[in-house]
Amino acid sequence: MVLTPLPVSRTEPDGSAVIRVLSYNVRSMHDDTAALARVIRACAPDLVLVQEAPRFFRWRKAAARLAKSSNLVVLSGGATAAGPLLLCSLRVTVERTEDILLPLTPGLHRRGFATAVVRIAGTRIGVLSCHLSLQRDERLAQAALLLERLAAMGVEHAVAGGDLNDVPTGKAFRHLAGPLQDCRAVAPWGGELTFPPDEPRKRIDAVFATPGVEVLGCGVPTGLDGVSEEDLRAATDHLPVLAALRIPAGQGLPRREQRDSPYTTAPRPGSP
Repeated sequence: MVLTPLPVSRTEPDGSAVIRVLSYNVRSMHDDTAALARVIRACAPDLVLVQEAPRFFRWRKAAARLAKSSNLVVLSGGATAAGPLLLCSLRVTVERTEDILLPLTPGLHRRGFATAVVRIAGTRIGVLSCHLSLQRDERLAQAALLLERLAAMGVEHAVAGGDLNDVPTGKAFRHLAGPLQDCRAVAPWGGELTFPPDEPRKRIDAVFATPGVEVLGCGVPTGLDGVSEEDLRAATDHLPVLAALRIPAGQGLPRREQRDSPYTTAPRPGSP
């Protein structure tokens, strides 16, 4: 399969930034790390939203190896965010980072967000990587917390993505896709289903963008030049999601936090 061209990263004459964002569950790098790096390099991302990054012994060295082999650098996250990790290209200027640990439900896995505010071509962008719970109620609560975190960043534009452990018809997925753009639904490109990699049956991995971001294409990069079926199957137990986005020209100084942000209009579960 040969894909239609996906826009490459660039700065437009009007100052807007075309960026590539990749979301990828890497299963703690327990699989073929060389194949994993080849897939990431072929996608040529500005930002990589990683899930299940190594969290235990020498996890920082493992994250650094992944970044170096992918021609990227570590931005934030890892064990300090309970697994989500952010990588970026040298095109990205870092404004600030924050790793968030979410409330722990006894008996369930600890979850977190890796977050950052960055600048690309002078445009401020909030970034968040997540890996939501396997448990339905906890997953829905975490989706609400994700929207709150994006609103608290104080940025006009943001991207978020990860392994949602939910399908587009699920409550958590729909809770996010209401106020945010589900990039694959807005501008389909490439493959749709992300899990499992051999015979994918579900779309449980996604990239979202706030209103005002133009989605140019989004999907699994099956058939992208440099991405082989063998590497996709060997790299990890999920297929990646690649999005090309156009971010409007930068607004300069950070705006004040707004409780009535346009992407927090959906009520938090359990609220009146």
